[in-house]
Amino acid sequence: MKEELSSVELENVTLPSGARFDSLTQAYAKYGEMSSDGGNVILVCHALTGSQRLTGEKRAGEPDPWWGPIVGDGRALDTREYCVICFNNLGSPYGSTSPLSINPADGRRWAMRFPILSPRDAAFAQRAALDAMGVKEIYAVAGGSLGGMIALEHAVSFPDKTPRCALIAAPDRLYPQAIAFNAVQRQSIMGDPEWKSGDYEGAGPANGLAAARMLAMITYRSEQSFTNRYMREMARGTTNDWSGEFQVESYLHHHGEAIVKRFDANCYLYLTRMMDLHDIGAGRGGLDAAWKSYAGRRLLGLGVSSDMLFPNWQVEEAVRAAAKNGVRAYYEEIESENGHDSFLIDFDQVDDYLRSFLR
Repeated sequence: MKEELSSVELENVTLPSGARFDSLTQAYAKYGEMSSDGGNVILVCHALTGSQRLTGEKRAGEPDPWWGPIVGDGRALDTREYCVICFNNLGSPYGSTSPLSINPADGRRWAMRFPILSPRDAAFAQRAALDAMGVKEIYAVAGGSLGGMIALEHAVSFPDKTPRCALIAAPDRLYPQAIAFNAVQRQSIMGDPEWKSGDYEGAGPANGLAAARMLAMITYRSEQSFTNRYMREMARGTTNDWSGEFQVESYLHHHGEAIVKRFDANCYLYLTRMMDLHDIGAGRGGLDAAWKSYAGRRLLGLGVSSDMLFPNWQVEEAVRAAAKNGVRAYYEEIESENGHDSFLIDFDQVDDYLRSFLR
């Protein structure tokens, strides 16, 4: 299966938040052949620190392709039938315009002068890129976590161009506990003396970014998964000295060190803030009005039984609100002890639910 990595260059873009870009880049990966009008396109939206690469070979300094078992011949996103496209989110360091990009107005990195964006902004920029690619109406959009929020904004912002939406492990607006987790992560970065108000060079606030990721990893898994994998086992040393480390501590440190090697701290700040701003009812007269705009279209809400970050009841709540307002919505659930990350682990269940929904 061929992987095409490219980008769309857009000019004079104004987003719903009011943010304006003289030029804007949307990097993307494409799998499968697109029909003349793009009607066979399935758009996939990625999560916080993911990238546009859904499948393919691993590359140093990049996140691993994250949905390989779902994309390809005979899989739910069958590239013999569909053209699968994933854009790198605005604000992400993997090719799209972000705090790492140069602001053409002054020739300097955007850094913390980059505008604060919402999932709606990200969806509008991706829709503009699809228009530039000649895609009039996609077949479906799907996404998990932050990607689910952006996917849902595609649906309610462009209902005539988005007849099907798979909302995976994400709510229709962010709840306070998730905002609180994000706030602590940002504080760990901004409290690192190497952050320098965002104008750092090189690795920058490595300790702060690593600590942010460690906290995030706790929210991505469940207590049962940690218990099953580690319980109270030691990775090294003993509990009687500070050099001793529990297995679960070692796991968190590993992921903290890994994120520093492949992600940018300012991008992390902006993307967690983007997640905070998720609310499909904002500026639309409330949730019911937002869901009414999608009436008659199809929605799959896919929750995770052990999700502590966006609990399954939040996805169920979104489905109930959608159905009440005329959306052809239904709920399914990934039964797993893997927590929020189940949509990136329990591929057999995700494949089954998506396959049924799309067909």
